Amino acid sequence: MSATAVLAAASTGETVTFWILAPIAVLAALAMVIAKNAVHCALFLGTVMLSLAGLYALQDAPFLAAVQVIVYTGAILMLFLFVVMLVGVDSSDSLVETLRGQRAVALLIGLGFAGLLGSTLVDAVSDDNVGLEQANQEGNVVGIARLLFTDYVFAFEVTSALLITAALGAMVLTHKERLVPRLSQKQLSRQRFSSDHPFPLPGPGVFADGDSVARGALLPDGTVAPDSLAPTLQEIAPTDEGTGHREP
Repeated sequence: MSATAVLAAASTGETVTFWILAPIAVLAALAMVIAKNAVHCALFLGTVMLSLAGLYALQDAPFLAAVQVIVYTGAILMLFLFVVMLVGVDSSDSLVETLRGQRAVALLIGLGFAGLLGSTLVDAVSDDNVGLEQANQEGNVVGIARLLFTDYVFAFEVTSALLITAALGAMVLTHKERLVPRLSQKQLSRQRFSSDHPFPLPGPGVFADGDSVARGALLPDGTVAPDSLAPTLQEIAPTDEGTGHREP
């Protein structure tokens, strides 16, 4: 097979892979913004990250693909889910602004970030970029590592400090002050044996012919144990003595 045929096959494969991963990334990003459940948003974000990892690998950037999967999908996304589970999935967001003008500031920051991203893309696709072959002559991984830990080491350390600050902030937000002191095992034992029921309560449905919680546990004489049913269930309908069945 000639070099032209190999390049054509590679180009065709890259095109097909791009048109598979790109729509998935776009649709997952839109679903992440539209979804109301925080867990669903995190899962859609994971789909976007995995799609981007595939696109990085498609562009001969194995280091970025590995970082996208290991760091972002495996660590950052798990941190998001951890914070969501700590804060609570069912907690509703307040629509009242506690800080005045925060939406305007967020809009300005978003526009600035969009302009920065656009200028980066324009600079990346322009023909003025030189020295890429020289920077990657030892490989893409070595080239990125050299730049990351020499010219951009300050930004790298700031990013790590930002992640640590986010983790500490999540811990502070989820911390709740205990109003009563935690009882020790010795105190719980004394409290149990000083109560009216020092023995374990019988579970519902023991020695009964059904597994419903509405069927009380039967005593050795065939009667229903009063403590095996909730008071509300005891008031619904009387039980047949000796059978443990409830009247319809």
